[in-house]
Amino acid sequence: MTTTTYATQRAALADVVAIPVTPFAADGTVDEPALRALLRRLLDAGVRTLTPNGNTGEFYALTAAERRRVAEVTLAEAGTAATVLAGVGHDVPTAIDAARHAADHGARMVMVHQPVHPYVSAGGWVDYHRAVADAVPALGVVPYLRNAALPGARLAELGAACPNVIGVKYAVPDAARFAAFARDAGLDRFVWVAGLAEPYAPSYFSAGATGFTSGLVNVAPDLSRSMIEALRSGDHPAAMKVWERIRRFEELRAADASADNVSVVKEALAALGLCRRDVRPPSRELGPAERAEVAEIVARWSA
Repeated sequence: MTTTTYATQRAALADVVAIPVTPFAADGTVDEPALRALLRRLLDAGVRTLTPNGNTGEFYALTAAERRRVAEVTLAEAGTAATVLAGVGHDVPTAIDAARHAADHGARMVMVHQPVHPYVSAGGWVDYHRAVADAVPALGVVPYLRNAALPGARLAELGAACPNVIGVKYAVPDAARFAAFARDAGLDRFVWVAGLAEPYAPSYFSAGATGFTSGLVNVAPDLSRSMIEALRSGDHPAAMKVWERIRRFEELRAADASADNVSVVKEALAALGLCRRDVRPPSRELGPAERAEVAEIVARWSA
């Protein structure tokens, strides 16, 4: 298969790539009715790319069975209305099993989480992703890149070996490094997704990104849609107006090495009455002062 086969998937990456939360019921299990309602809310708001089992979905806190079920529910709700980019990871056999499961249920793409092994060589990074990509040649494959030490030449090597590696979720917080990495890897070969969401999207778009991931979109999809529309039209002042509106919310998510990243999103959803605020360890629920601030932000957005 050639890269032209993946035109639909590439287009889906050049958009707001939503990372849905995984809501939990009072007994601690995945709340499937709430998950379906949250997914439907995103779809109704015009979101057309969904990533079940992303970090905002608490990927590493879910069991393998829960991850499979979250993928199934998301694919069922998305139907033909959205493209699903299913998150996979852990050891190679687990990642391959998850990718094949997602494909069997209708996924068009998989996002491969950054390997969490403490010893990751550049060559081993290529081997890891190549094993997953080779196992699902019909799917678009998107590495989630958080490693600032990886040279762009290694991604170029992976792309040359695997035509279905079509995009990159780039989540190194350095716009200059991103610009250089993308050009070393192949600016036009891959779809570049700003993996640090709306706060970094304006600077990363200026260097070649055409999509961005979002956890904020769970709460305020209109804000995320407004930002990408502004960026697509080249209206950076308008994009920065959105940036200013979401700044404090995203600062709360990023504080203390993103300790409360998911908790802030779920607190906002709880303030809207859309799901419980529960998160799983090693995340934690927000304290009273933080809850009040999140509720105030959400109220301003709704005014």
